[in-house]
Amino acid sequence: MKREELLQKASDIIRGDRAADYGDAWQNHSRIARIWSEILDLEVKPEQVYMCMIAVKLARLTNTPEHLDSWVDIAGYAALGGEGLTEKPD
Repeated sequence: MKREELLQKASDIIRGDRAADYGDAWQNHSRIARIWSEILDLEVKPEQVYMCMIAVKLARLTNTPEHLDSWVDIAGYAALGGEGLTEKPD
């Protein structure tokens, strides 16, 4: 798969099925951050959720580096995290 195709697939996923299933990405990851904050008894921010999810995908790739879906997911989480720096709601 060419890099442009991988990035397009990540974009299609975060704008399509995932958005339909889970709602707005920032709101969903803010919710995850609040839940993790309670579990861990420390403040977790949505951008940290994106970083942790990328870390999960990297850990999985250690065992199966040829698993394309993990690479696509990393690209998607990176895009959402970067977008959150400038586009997050007030």
